[in-house]
Amino acid sequence: MLNPSRRWMVLGALYVAFFSWYTSFGGPLTPEEIDTFVSTLQERDAPPETVARFRRFMESDTGDDFVMLNAIQLNDVPKPVPGVEAGDTSEDVLRKYTGPFMGRALRSAAHPVLFGTAAAPAVDVWGIEGADDWSAGGVIRYRSRRDLMEQAVAVGPSGIHDFKIAAMAKTIAFPLDPWFQLGDPRLLLALILGIIGLMHQKVRSSK
Repeated sequence: MLNPSRRWMVLGALYVAFFSWYTSFGGPLTPEEIDTFVSTLQERDAPPETVARFRRFMESDTGDDFVMLNAIQLNDVPKPVPGVEAGDTSEDVLRKYTGPFMGRALRSAAHPVLFGTAAAPAVDVWGIEGADDWSAGGVIRYRSRRDLMEQAVAVGPSGIHDFKIAAMAKTIAFPLDPWFQLGDPRLLLALILGIIGLMHQKVRSSK
């Protein structure tokens, strides 16, 4: 069994490793990085309005983590695109997009904060048309805007974005930064490792 000092060193090293992976230290996107990402979007024939939105998104980068708030309305029947099979529901088709996208994003510490199915039409709508009905909503945490842009560029050639278009009738997604949640994994892990260390210390002292 490890002595107390080494035990705390191991627990501390585990926390530092997780904190270093989960936290962005790269700072805001540089003008050169922004120009590179914009050029990539343009080379892939992204609509000018989409490129403009992403540019504003990148130029307002704080360098911190952020969350993307998403509202989704699914099609009753998915649009026929390559890869959509007979009998597929819009939920099935959307998973063909979110599975690979989030599978890769998780490597960069991105993860859902919450997700849920709409319980009823919107109860408060004003200043916007066509926003009464939604199928689901969710919040996804990203370590940095750099990570999201690298993710978007990396998965672009795979064609999975076609599944998103086939599944969704409409969507809106916008970033929140700064943001706050009580259950930050860095805080939770610190508490868990602290409890583990104290429990081991108590067991050792009782022997």
